[in-house]
Amino acid sequence: MFESVNLLTGALAVAHGWIAVGVFGLLRPNSVRFVGRFLFPLGALGGIVLAVIALLAIQGPIESVVLPLGLPDLPLHARLDPLSAFFLFLLGSASAGISIFGAGYFREGEGTAPGLLCLQFHVFLGSMALVLMADDAYGFMVSWETMALSSYFLVTTQHRIPEIRRAGFLYLLLAHLGAISILLCFGVLQGGSWQFTFDAMRQAQLSPAWASVAFGLAVVGFGAKAGLVPLHVWLPEAHPAAPSPVSALMSGVMLKTAIYGVLRVSLDLLHQPLWWWGAAVLALGLFTALYGVVFAAVQTDMKRLLAYSSIENIGIIFAGIGLTLLFHAFDMQALAGLSLAATLYHCLNHAFFKSLLFLATGSVLHATHERSLGKLGGLMHRMPWVAWLALIGTLAIAGLPPLNGFVSEWLLLQSFLFTPEIPQPFANMLVPLGAAALALTAALAAYVMVKFYGVIFLGRMREPQLAQAQDCGWLERLGLLWLAAGCIVLGLVPSFVLRQLGHVDAFLLGAAGEAHADGIWLLAPISSHRASYVPIVFLLGASVVVTLSVWITKGIYHGHIRRSAAWDCGYPLQTPRMQDTAEGFGYPVRHIFEPFFRMQRKLPSPFDTAPRYRVIVEDWTWFGLYLPVARTVLKTANLIGRLQQGRISVYLLYSFLTLVTLLVIVL
Repeated sequence: MFESVNLLTGALAVAHGWIAVGVFGLLRPNSVRFVGRFLFPLGALGGIVLAVIALLAIQGPIESVVLPLGLPDLPLHARLDPLSAFFLFLLGSASAGISIFGAGYFREGEGTAPGLLCLQFHVFLGSMALVLMADDAYGFMVSWETMALSSYFLVTTQHRIPEIRRAGFLYLLLAHLGAISILLCFGVLQGGSWQFTFDAMRQAQLSPAWASVAFGLAVVGFGAKAGLVPLHVWLPEAHPAAPSPVSALMSGVMLKTAIYGVLRVSLDLLHQPLWWWGAAVLALGLFTALYGVVFAAVQTDMKRLLAYSSIENIGIIFAGIGLTLLFHAFDMQALAGLSLAATLYHCLNHAFFKSLLFLATGSVLHATHERSLGKLGGLMHRMPWVAWLALIGTLAIAGLPPLNGFVSEWLLLQSFLFTPEIPQPFANMLVPLGAAALALTAALAAYVMVKFYGVIFLGRMREPQLAQAQDCGWLERLGLLWLAAGCIVLGLVPSFVLRQLGHVDAFLLGAAGEAHADGIWLLAPISSHRASYVPIVFLLGASVVVTLSVWITKGIYHGHIRRSAAWDCGYPLQTPRMQDTAEGFGYPVRHIFEPFFRMQRKLPSPFDTAPRYRVIVEDWTWFGLYLPVARTVLKTANLIGRLQQGRISVYLLYSFLTLVTLLVIVL
């Protein structure tokens, strides 16, 4: 058997090995073959090794080590416990498929040189792993900032385009504002001591007021990285700007480091959460989920649609965290364990199906050079591999059984529905409203995915050049297959996954509150006497129905089928322009939730030879919050800038006035 200290050493070795792989890319910076055929597959192998190590460590004892790195009298500390092991498994397993896909995706002449891109990509991977293993504030912040900087350079790969540079600047600005909040949170958690280790923070005795300050700073700091509303504005800009493997890595994995941070602070470093922490996070998460899915429904850019969908899923995860804190505060450990398991399960599921969908859009983008949904369509005939694998991710994110998205959303909904009376009237009212909001969000998410998949892959091609599209290469197919297989496996063996999550529950909650599981296949939340779900039976039943339908259609009625042209609705000349468009799909949601949007309608002139009606949907948060703040900062900077006259006499006058002021204060 592996010793856990060896597992910690192995995980650290993988993290530093990723950084070394990136450095090797500088040896031949312009060689796509060396980087793509050797270094990226080597990075994928590192991800698999890390996932195996984490899976072994999630059941093992907690191990920590002091590293021979850092500053004098301030060494770095590393730790491997069930919480960090779970997120390391998420990182390793998802990044393996993304790295394999990236090996065939990245090409020469796409902004950053291949070798430098390899360095940035693998430093990004290594820094995320070090964030998850850091056991002191110093090491955590160094790794966190390294993660932010490396991802910034990846976002601005196409740095010659001004819009991409602006998106990168916005991302970096929000990332550093969040980092300041996290640093202040760690400062409060120290409780007045000079110890920066997490162990010292666990032992600090904070008053409820200071604990609430630390928790609030953590939610703001990590929420800025996760994309919580109203700190989400960078996410719809950065994801479309970044290459698709980078978007997959950021959405599928990097956002989960923020979830890790919130769980680490709220359930580990802080001793006992207050009930209103959970209520606040629950309300914020549900609003974020609904906000994200509503904006996703009206998008016409396929990567922006997936970016807003990520905001929706992050909102669902934060709602699960809020529910866990609420149950834990009232000592409802069984329900706290169920909601925490559902939250972690959804983190893992989102890493797989959202990465799969971002990579699929990358293949479409490479084949067609189009991101606009209004110029796509009918690609299933030209790109069958991408279409069928993207269908798995689409069904998973829509929450349909027997795929993985259904399990976590079903468990989270059960957490809401099983809630008994809570000894707090406001929380007692919030939980059923949360169940309704979660159901509405899930329904709208399925609606969004019908739009996403139908407009891109079904119907007829909207542009003639789409007929030249080619399916993805074998390395890209392998990466997509890895992630699609993860969506299937995680959906078919939920009981095994929940047994592993039970160790995380026991570590964070002090009691094993995992969902009930009979055998390998049967899944029943809380009690075996409740409604249960057996995914393998559902899969077999669906397979039997499909097989019988095909057999009856082709075997029994084959001789009675008469083939003719499809009904054309009375219009003999059908064109692709007669199909439903992305704007048409989004109109009902845009009409119902109109107060959410800032809309500009551009009407055509009666004299236009080719009239077009356009509706531009924008985010009120940007115009109502961020632009006024930016204008205020700019005006303040201009006022302060007037003090710099460039004349020595003016500066001497400032010094004289300062001295006079100090003398007046002293006397």
